Amino acid sequence: MSQKKKQRLVIRTIILVVLIAAVSYALYNNLTKDSRKALKVGDKAPDFVLQDMNGQKHRLSDYKGKGVFLNFWGTWCGPCKEEMPYMVDLYKEYKQQGVEILAANVGESNFLINKFIKSYDLNFPVLVDKSKDVQNAYGIDPIPTSFFIDSSGTIKKIVETTMSKEDIQNLMESIKP
Repeated sequence: MSQKKKQRLVIRTIILVVLIAAVSYALYNNLTKDSRKALKVGDKAPDFVLQDMNGQKHRLSDYKGKGVFLNFWGTWCGPCKEEMPYMVDLYKEYKQQGVEILAANVGESNFLINKFIKSYDLNFPVLVDKSKDVQNAYGIDPIPTSFFIDSSGTIKKIVETTMSKEDIQNLMESIKP
């Protein structure tokens, strides 16, 4: 066998092994997805630390004593674009009543996030989960997903769909300290 044929055989074998590993991982991940611990209403919200777009760190546990509306979103997400103006409007009122909004973007570039912030005039902390560690800890799928967390850190409601302004307002009322 010539040297070139041996090299091609080795390269093809490596590619085949990588493909088999990727398919196996995908199958395993999908088959075990339901057995992994999913967060539910009544659970303690997992603590995390994420930076906002100004480099300031936000730790969920620092908001103890306040209600927290934790929203996972993306700039490409149509329902997210629909909800953001409601969140902006309600934040002004509810921040004074002890309810914070933390909007966690999942894995996008600062350029896209900043463009979105300016377009929607966001007035609440926009956190960046570039590594998607927090997204994974919270089991986020699909986006948008929102967690309404009371002042003791307990999850009171999980919403995995688009919300109306009234929905958001009622849920923010329910987590006021």
